[in-house]
Amino acid sequence: MPKILVIGGAGYIGSHVVKELLEGGYEAVVFDDMSSGQEVNLFKEAGFIKGNILDKKALDGAMSQNIDAVIHLAGKKAVGESMENPQKYAENNLNGVVNIVNSMVDNDVKHIVFSSSAAVYGMPQYLPLDEKHPLNPMSFYGYTKLATENLLAWYAKLKDFNYIALRYFNAVGYAADKSITGREKNPQNLLPIIMEAATGKRDGFAIFGSDYDTPDGTCLRDYIHVSDLASAHVAAIKRLMTDKKSYSLNLGTGKGISVKQIVDATENIIGKRLNYRYAARRPGDPAIVVAKSDLAQQILNWKPKYTNIEDIIQTVWNLEI
Repeated sequence: MPKILVIGGAGYIGSHVVKELLEGGYEAVVFDDMSSGQEVNLFKEAGFIKGNILDKKALDGAMSQNIDAVIHLAGKKAVGESMENPQKYAENNLNGVVNIVNSMVDNDVKHIVFSSSAAVYGMPQYLPLDEKHPLNPMSFYGYTKLATENLLAWYAKLKDFNYIALRYFNAVGYAADKSITGREKNPQNLLPIIMEAATGKRDGFAIFGSDYDTPDGTCLRDYIHVSDLASAHVAAIKRLMTDKKSYSLNLGTGKGISVKQIVDATENIIGKRLNYRYAARRPGDPAIVVAKSDLAQQILNWKPKYTNIEDIIQTVWNLEI
């Protein structure tokens, strides 16, 4: 089976992708600098190279090992931090991806799956968001994702090269079999923060905004289980190596769940009240962000299995009990 280089494969999403590759019979090699990846997330069946995407020689050494395709998940991803420290995001998310694609070309690796984001769309002009929606990022993080998609599109025109950019919505959950246990370091997303409050690692948390035009006044988002994201990456690798065309595809469930619904469902699962407060809206937060993923389902022959938010939350709580 093909040999896949998973850049960022020791991280939260990356480790789930490696698990899915191995279970699908692929050979996987993890390339990770371990700045946010964790040793506990490494599978003994996968190879491991410690390296940074800013080190072109290290990438060349990895790419030269008969790699058939790359999955790139090593981008910095905190929206707020990207607005405060754009230099960090320019260096890692832009310079880093230039090194990756140049190393691919230099080592005759022709296929890449890129971890993109719904942040490329910016403020929704209509819902659900499909791939034809205007691209107008509202954060520097979103800009780096869009810039990478544009770079890949040019390389696909100019070189013997193809890609699939997967535009994630809100990744949540853990592998149901508890095979991946490494928690995210310094989580920025809602459910990991809620779980830290549930386990006493933090005193409480804030819900930003209670007066949105939604049923309960809190934001609605499209939450997709990380195992469903992982299976889409494997389907994307298969598609790239079959028809050698390039795509940008949404990955979501098409179902909007509010922040308050997430909190209520978590309280029901853990059997106790959580300590939270309502705070002012965060600048630039849309009321509703929901995906239309029909194109991914058609192109990749893929469909999310986890569509019930209680089931998703349970996979996270299972690690604590």
